[in-house]
Amino acid sequence: MRLAGPLRIVVLIITMGLTWILVTILLGGLGGGFPRIQQFFTSPESSVTAEPRARKYKCGLPQPCPEEHLAFRIVSGAANVIGPKICLEDKMLMSSVKDNVGRGLNIALVNGVSGELLEARAFDMWAGDVNDLLKFIRPLHEGTLVFVASYDDPATKMNEETRKLFTELGSRNAKELAFRDSWVFVGAKGVQNKSPFEQHMKNSKHTNKYEGWPEALEMEGCIPRRSVAG
Repeated sequence: MRLAGPLRIVVLIITMGLTWILVTILLGGLGGGFPRIQQFFTSPESSVTAEPRARKYKCGLPQPCPEEHLAFRIVSGAANVIGPKICLEDKMLMSSVKDNVGRGLNIALVNGVSGELLEARAFDMWAGDVNDLLKFIRPLHEGTLVFVASYDDPATKMNEETRKLFTELGSRNAKELAFRDSWVFVGAKGVQNKSPFEQHMKNSKHTNKYEGWPEALEMEGCIPRRSVAG
């Protein structure tokens, strides 16, 4: 009976010693922190390195533009709800956030050499005066870049002179642009050929994405800087 007390002490010491050894092993040693015990709670899937996100360049392009090129992205308006966007060299030239877009044609004029924004305006092609648009694009200087994004209706007020001027800027589709079509275009004063930067979606009840409107268009690319600008 007298041995019960000392025996209990010995058992307690042995138990504490074994517990210390077990904890030391799980924690990877005194200075190792918690790496080993964490392994019991870490699944193989979570230990796999996450895929790096794809890098985005100017205006969200998936790859950088060559030297002496301007990066751009244009998005037309969606129906009559979401306004268009025009981005150039990572700068938003026109958007709903900037509060400088509107129904009709949204146009940004840019110096083709420096990439500097010259002027940006929206022209109501449903109830506005087409002469305001003509006064805007008639006196363009050689080498000026013209960025265009439609919103709602780009064509009701268009006349023959307007279509001719856009055609001279390099458009293939200005002649047939109609009520509520979607249109994005980049042209330039003095171009000799048709612009490679143009998209056109006709308003058709058979193919429209929205009720009464076709889907929004998005176009991006790299424009060579012009060698001549007024």
